[in-house]
Amino acid sequence: VQLQASGGGLVQAGGSLRLSCAYSGRTGSSYAMGWFRQPPGKEREFVAVIAVINWSDSRTFYADSVKGRFTVSRDNGKNVVYLQMDSLKPEDTAVYYCAHDRQSRVLHTQGSSYNYWGQGTLVTVSS
Repeated sequence: VQLQASGGGLVQAGGSLRLSCAYSGRTGSSYAMGWFRQPPGKEREFVAVIAVINWSDSRTFYADSVKGRFTVSRDNGKNVVYLQMDSLKPEDTAVYYCAHDRQSRVLHTQGSSYNYWGQGTLVTVSS
């Protein structure tokens, strides 16, 4: 499975960005895609996950710090998962990563549960 994250950039506080994670390879029909971030000088942390149950059914889960501001979604036809980030804050500044989990029954928040990772994309929120 190959993952390619994109969409990062510089934005002012209160603004929005949409990250994309294009995936290819043998993802399976049931899997999960997670978003993580690593702020400068800090450890990687969970942001959001979408579990794809089948073509039409999915579940999502968010970290408390982004709940209500971020939305994770997917486009099956394009094999892309999105992270829509609204009402951005300076503390959202980080390198954002997408990751693939082979299963969809559990919405994992630990990075060690994910099997494949994309390269990061930098999001900088200025105050």
